Amino acid sequence: MIHRTETEAYVLNTPQIGRGPLVFSSPHSGRAYDPAFLDNILLDSSQIRSSEDAFVDELIGTAPAAGIPLLAARVPRAFLDLNRGSDELDPAVIEGIGRAAHNPRVSSGLGVIPRVVAQGRNIYRGKISLAEAEARIARHWHPWHDQLKTLLREAHLGAGQAILLDWHSMPHEAIEVHSRPGIAHPEVVLGDRFGASAAREVTDRIEAAFRRAGLRVVRNAPFAGAYIAQTYGRPSQQQHVVQIEIDRALYMDETAIRRSTDFTAFRQVIGGIITELAGAFRRPGGAMPLAAE
Repeated sequence: MIHRTETEAYVLNTPQIGRGPLVFSSPHSGRAYDPAFLDNILLDSSQIRSSEDAFVDELIGTAPAAGIPLLAARVPRAFLDLNRGSDELDPAVIEGIGRAAHNPRVSSGLGVIPRVVAQGRNIYRGKISLAEAEARIARHWHPWHDQLKTLLREAHLGAGQAILLDWHSMPHEAIEVHSRPGIAHPEVVLGDRFGASAAREVTDRIEAAFRRAGLRVVRNAPFAGAYIAQTYGRPSQQQHVVQIEIDRALYMDETAIRRSTDFTAFRQVIGGIITELAGAFRRPGGAMPLAAE
C-alpha cells in the first residue's frame, strides 16, 4: 500500500511496508506553474520549462512499489530552486540584497530564486521584492527540505543508514560539449562530490546497476552534485547522497518538452534498475561500512 501526500511544494509517495535505506528525490521536475507568475515574466510557457527536469518523477515512479519513498517537487525550478541553499540570494534579481561572498551559482543566475533558465535567457523584466523571495522560500523551500530530513531520519532509524538518490536530467548538448572526440558520450552522470557525499561502495553499486542495464556511466563530470548532495551527504554518519543525471535525449523531445516514443521503454529500464537497487541495499549485508567524509 502506498500513502500519498500532496502539498503546494511537493508530492510524497511513501510505501507503508518493506522500506529500506533508500530515499528518492526529484527536486526539479515540478510543473505547477502559477498563472500570476507566468503573466509577469519575459518567457512564454514553453521557454520557462527549459530548465525543468521534465518527466523525471514519472521515470522513477515505480520507486514506492519497490519500497522506496519518492519526494517529487510540485513547485517549478524556474520559480524556486530546491537544489540551492535558502541563502543563495541573487542581488541581480531580488531587491534589497547586498553583494555577498562570491558564489558561482548565484553569479550565473542560478540561485534559489533563478534569474535565468537554460541558455541564459532572463526570466524577469526587473527585480522581485525581498518579501516575495522570502515568501516563496517559506512556502516551498522549507516544507520540501523539512520533509526530506524526515525521510532520511526515518531511513536511518529503520535501516541503520540512509541513501538518498537525487534524480535529475541533463540537456543532451551539455554532454556533447564535455565529450571527448572519438569517445561515446555518457548517458548517466553520477555525482557523489568525489566521494564527499557518499561512500565509494554505495556509488559503486549504483553505477553497476546502471551499467548492467546497458547505460554508459561516468562520475562527477560535468555534474558532481549540488546543494542537496553537499548538505545531506554525510558518509561518516551512514548518510549517503548520490546525484543522478540522465541524458534527456533518451526519453524526451527536448525542444517540444514532451515524452518521446522511447519513453515507456526507457521507464521500464529505469524500473529494473530501481528494483535491483532496492534489493541490493535491503538484503542482509547491504549496509555500507563507515567511510571518511
